[in-house]
Amino acid sequence: MINILKFELKHKLCNKFVKNLRMNFLIVGLGNIGIEYVLTRHNIGFMAVDYLARQKDISFKVERLGAIASYKLKGHTLTLLKPSTFMNLSGKALNYWMQQLKIPKEQVLVLVDDFALPLDTLRLKPKGSSGGHNGLKNIEATLGTQEYARLRMGIGDDFAKGRQVDFVLGNFSDKELEQLPLILDRTCQFIESFCLEGIQQTMNKFNQ
Repeated sequence: MINILKFELKHKLCNKFVKNLRMNFLIVGLGNIGIEYVLTRHNIGFMAVDYLARQKDISFKVERLGAIASYKLKGHTLTLLKPSTFMNLSGKALNYWMQQLKIPKEQVLVLVDDFALPLDTLRLKPKGSSGGHNGLKNIEATLGTQEYARLRMGIGDDFAKGRQVDFVLGNFSDKELEQLPLILDRTCQFIESFCLEGIQQTMNKFNQ
């Protein structure tokens, strides 16, 4: 009887350990829905999750507050989200899917455009202010915290004074579009490293 109890206890502990190793992650690409926004700099977050979905041969399905797609990575489940709430209400979609999928903020990664960084620069941060970005502002207000991981994707700052909005909502140039596949490929490396190795190791490994 004692041996049976020991076996059952060991089995339960083993199952709990395996369950803890299998984690769910929510990868949120920020952007605006609509054909007119597809190639805009503000939509580089959408572009990144679209690129990853193509690499994994998965498709997005339109659901409540966004389009989602998911795949398995070494036992983990990665759910990709493109909010349909428009940029300024990104937090509404993020919070809804965090609750639906029971994903804590430590397992959320937000992909966001940043004109303070050159186009070919990616920088992973564990927390921080919105930096004036409306999508991040809404996420911060909705979650009630600045402590969530974000991958800042540089889009450059080649705009005249007072033309920031036009630049951000403008399309990438042909020359910039040629650079995007390499940038998006590196973004995928960031994402999967974040899920497999954790944020600190990923920052040490990839941050420029």
